[in-house]
Amino acid sequence: MLTLATIFGLLGNITTGLVYLAPVNTFWHIVQIGSTEEFDSLPYVVKLLNGYMWVYYGVVKPNSVLVATVNGFGALLELVYVIIFLIFAPPRMRAMTAILFGTLDVVFPIATVVITQMSCNRETQISIAGFLSLLFSVVTYASPLSIMKTVVTTKSVEYMPFLLSFILFINGLVWTVYAVITRDWFIGIPMGVDLFLEQLSWCCMQCIGNLRNQRGRRSIMWWKTDAQLSISWTILLHCYTNMRAELWPNITLLRKEK
Repeated sequence: MLTLATIFGLLGNITTGLVYLAPVNTFWHIVQIGSTEEFDSLPYVVKLLNGYMWVYYGVVKPNSVLVATVNGFGALLELVYVIIFLIFAPPRMRAMTAILFGTLDVVFPIATVVITQMSCNRETQISIAGFLSLLFSVVTYASPLSIMKTVVTTKSVEYMPFLLSFILFINGLVWTVYAVITRDWFIGIPMGVDLFLEQLSWCCMQCIGNLRNQRGRRSIMWWKTDAQLSISWTILLHCYTNMRAELWPNITLLRKEK
């Protein structure tokens, strides 16, 4: 029998898979023209590392196989993206990508797994893997802020694809619900950050649209933004309430012991 956590985990696998597949057209274009042009490899190197860490977290934590499966799929895709960079990038970018790949995607994850497996118990392994996954996820989700700067500077929303922004929002929403159900705050916190940043991007799109007097789209954008804000803040408040209920007794106990 499917539990609610399993249902949302499966939905999260679908939405996260779509997020990982989003750059396919970009890399198909790179392969066709035989050049990476002005694209930067760093986001894909970091996403590959992020995928590795979530796979490790899903493996060491009990009942988290759905976290491992989709991120294993994503890590394979990101590896393909990085290999394409290594093949088609100019010499300087290729050398930089190779150094980043060797350091962040080979040495660091291997060292993390070996050290934690040899010197830490299972709970510590889960905490370390979860914290690293949280950290790299926040970095990954914060990367679109540079696109928002471009949108504000150019006063054009063409640099911020609506469909990708919408998929990221749904992905964050689904995994946040999953985190609330399973009480997994290593998943809940970065997904909460994702939801917040998507609010910023949608509000940015709304403001730019209003400045450009896009009357036909304005009411729709207002409705979407208001609905998105209402849903995400309700879930984030629920996350905070549950997290505080879990952590506060432990904090009180530590104070009494002191």
